Amino acid sequence: MELEELYKEVQPRIYAFFFIKTSSKEIAEDLTQEVFYEALKSIHTFSQQSSIKTWLFSIAKNRLLKYYRSKKYKTQLNELLKKEKGESTTPEEEVLKREVKQNLIEHINRLDDISKEVVTLRIYGELSFKEIGSLLGKSENFARVTFHRAKLKLHKEMEGYHG
Repeated sequence: MELEELYKEVQPRIYAFFFIKTSSKEIAEDLTQEVFYEALKSIHTFSQQSSIKTWLFSIAKNRLLKYYRSKKYKTQLNELLKKEKGESTTPEEEVLKREVKQNLIEHINRLDDISKEVVTLRIYGELSFKEIGSLLGKSENFARVTFHRAKLKLHKEMEGYHG
């Protein structure tokens, strides 16, 4: 696969991964750019042991950890808590959409760490169970079962929210 094709395919997934983790378009865009910059700089270290997508997501995970440790994160988190804004369709639709999305994110964030990771990589990263297993150092089956259990839990909790 050519680099440009790969970028077009993987970039939105990595952006979505960062967006779900940071709730900020700007931060997600910055971190996504940093991942691809890092990948270009260290392409020579890429071993064919994993898929290039898995490799890029491992860079993304490391980048996210660095970001969480930074002062910038704490400042931006405070800013985010001060102002919640959204672009408009109709104000009612926007509020409903945001509530459902926010509610899903909150429920995902309440999962245990490994389930949260699997769900985020599967839904927002659109990775295969094999890629997720490889990224987490677990089996493909482990990733599949963890995702299935987390999904059932989320469904149950979300039904309670709407009912």
